[in-house]
This record gives sequence, structure tokens and C-alpha cells, in this order.
Amino acid sequence: MHYDVIVIGAGSMGMSAGHYLSKAGKKVLLLDSFVPPHNKGSHHGETRIIRHAYGEGTEYVSLVLRAQELWDDLEKITERKLFLRTGVLNAGSQHSPFIKQVIASSNKFDLPLEILDTHQVHDRWPGIILPEDYIGCFEQNSGVLKSEECIRAYQQTAELHGADIKVNSPVRNLIVQSDGVTVKTADQSYHADALVVAAGAWSPKILEMLGLDVPLAPIRKTFAWFDADEKLYGHNGFPAFTFDTPEGTYYGFPSISGAGLKLGRHDGGNRINPDETMAQFGEYEEDAGDLERFLNRFMPSGQTLRHGKNCIYTMTPDEDFIVDLHPAFPHIAIAAGFSGHGFKFSSVIGESLSDLILSGKTENDLSPFSLNRFQ
Repeated sequence: MHYDVIVIGAGSMGMSAGHYLSKAGKKVLLLDSFVPPHNKGSHHGETRIIRHAYGEGTEYVSLVLRAQELWDDLEKITERKLFLRTGVLNAGSQHSPFIKQVIASSNKFDLPLEILDTHQVHDRWPGIILPEDYIGCFEQNSGVLKSEECIRAYQQTAELHGADIKVNSPVRNLIVQSDGVTVKTADQSYHADALVVAAGAWSPKILEMLGLDVPLAPIRKTFAWFDADEKLYGHNGFPAFTFDTPEGTYYGFPSISGAGLKLGRHDGGNRINPDETMAQFGEYEEDAGDLERFLNRFMPSGQTLRHGKNCIYTMTPDEDFIVDLHPAFPHIAIAAGFSGHGFKFSSVIGESLSDLILSGKTENDLSPFSLNRFQ
């Protein structure tokens, strides 16, 4: 069967790309090894933070603001609740490079940002205790994306526009021609004029089939939910948060509809082979231990573990994304290596991938994410 575009990977970036390509009138096939949304990637666990004053660098801000516009549009189109404007509190030492970059992003793009000392933070959110040398940077317009619901929303719209989605269909082989591609699964061969690779932790394997050796490292990550006093940590009054501490970088979410205070550690993690069984939450002491130590120090009113889960980050050496066309085949677009902070961008990355396939360029600035920095 022949398609205009095949998308390998129907997760965060791939499902979004499928939406924009099919909306543009293209005949699209999305292939996924599992049944999205699923727990084999970087989108499960119910929620993800979207921050605007970006601590990872000002080069991300224009993209994340466009992403927010597209999430708002998707909410209206699908009539699904995808975004909760909880605000986001970024906390750390006033000398923290991350905190300095949050403030720089706010200043450069004129974003609303309240800078609070430790006492002001505690007065507003009594469930938080900060050291004296910390500050809090509160973004009132940021918040929480319902990640799995976002995947379902893009699936809904992609299928509405005629896209085909084949699940439980891992790719076995790729054959690239100058004017198209052939993608082989265990029982089918599919042909298309163009290809999008958005395969998450399986990107190294797919890119190798395309003659590319890209330094991508899948790592195991964990997060958990803890019993919470809803008066202190409920989503109607408590923000999502990121903390840059000497012990590590942590992120978390208010208790949404009584689900509990959700917490994860961003840095660290063990490298894995995604084709092998991954250790479940709790098999390492640090899975719960790191999170409990954080809570003891910063949020001592929420400590009893409910349950935890694991997920996968796919890291680049510099922790910046790869979003680019194949250097030898301009009909192949690649999205990989989102390094644990990509989901919030998946709306604008999908738009950008569609642009690259349709016209070879995009108005979104992808220059920091070029593949050639690793070639």
C-alpha cells in the first residue's frame, strides 16, 4: 500500500506530526510497536509540566510559546481538557544557572515572572519550606499538560483527517530510494514518498537503518505519587514545580483531583536497552529514596508513598533535541533525543516535522537542534 508519508512512532512527536500531515491533506500511515498511549515511552504517567520562562535556555522560549498556542487550539478543536493553568514554581539558589536562565528567559521575552524570597514562598504555599538562600520564580501562565489525553486528542484528529494507525507493528527494515521509502514490519511492506522518524528510545535502531550513527542514550527514569494534604497540595492552589538542588534536579505536580502529590527526579538514571525488560519502580533504593529525601527537606507534609512508575528518557550528549532532515535524504525528517524535557514541545515539533516534509523548511527556529552537530 502506498502513502504520502509514513511516521515511525505514534507517541508524543509522531502522533502530533500525523495530525498536522493528515490535516494538510496527506495520506498518512503511523506505525507503532505498541498501542499508544503506552508505558514504553516518555508520555505516560498522566501529566507533564509546560514552562515558558525556560531554564534550559532562551533558545527554547519561542518554541514553547508556540507550543502553548497549539495546545490551546487542540483543546478547542477536540473539546478535551488538556491544560491546567496551575502556574509553575521554579526554585533554587539565586546563584543557580537554571534559575538565572529562567529569569533571563522572562526578561528577554517579557514573560510574567514573580521572584519570591523563601518567606514569600512559604507564606503563599505553606507546604513548601526553602533554605534561606533559595528564591522562587513563579510563572502564573504555565502549568500542567494531561499527556496521555494529549496523545488521544492527536490520535482523534489524525484519524478524523484520514490517517491510518497500525499498532503492535515494530519496524523490521527500511529501504530508502531517492524518491521514497519502503518500511517493512513482520507481516507487511508499506511504501511512501516521505518518512518521519519519531521512535523514542528505538530511534538509534531506526536511524542505523538509515545510515546514521547518532549518540542517543535511553535511560530508565522513575516518578511517584505521595499522599498529600489537599489543602496544602491540591491543584486549585498549589503549582507544578521544578527544584534545582545540590542533590539533584526535581520536578513535581500538585495533587490533581486527589491523585496525590507527584514527584520525579530529572537528573541521573541508568542506561537501558529498551528491548529488554526494565526494572520496575522500587527495585532500586533510590527510586523512592531520592524522592522521600526531597520531600523531607522541602515538602515535609507530603511523605507517604502511594505508588510509582518508570519511563524512558532518550538523551543526547548536550541534552538538546534533534529535529532535522536526513543529511542525504531530504524526504526523511527526524525527531529524537528529547532528553526528558520534550513532551511540552510535541505540538510544535509535530507542526515543524509536517512543515519539513511538506516544504523542506519551517518558520519555527530549529537551528539549535541540527543533526550535524553530532556528525
